[in-house]
Amino acid sequence: MKIEIERGLLEEMLRFASERHPNEAILILRGKTEKDGIEVNDYIFPPFASTDGGSARFPIHMLPIDFTMIGTLHSHPSGALSLSTVDMHNVYGRIMLLVAYPYRLEDVAAFNKNGEKLSLEIV
Repeated sequence: MKIEIERGLLEEMLRFASERHPNEAILILRGKTEKDGIEVNDYIFPPFASTDGGSARFPIHMLPIDFTMIGTLHSHPSGALSLSTVDMHNVYGRIMLLVAYPYRLEDVAAFNKNGEKLSLEIV
């Protein structure tokens, strides 16, 4: 499975993560599922999200009913571009994009809900 995202949209999300640094950032990804992958085309700010230097969380029960929500993006201010055990236990949706400090296009990875790395295509 591949994940497709527009460069400008991803750069916007990276700027948000950079602005939140040294705290983590979290966003809910919106998009559509296709035969060969997932297209990310928007994001929303999760209501009542709280973040600090080592975690980002939001109350799932406060989310609106929206079937275009396909996953999350969150940042690792530490620079680690791999999922932690806590990340694996808090997957929401089908995919998770991880962005790591210093928040450049090459500092992004995509994972499925099982923690397997996915192909990320920036268009």
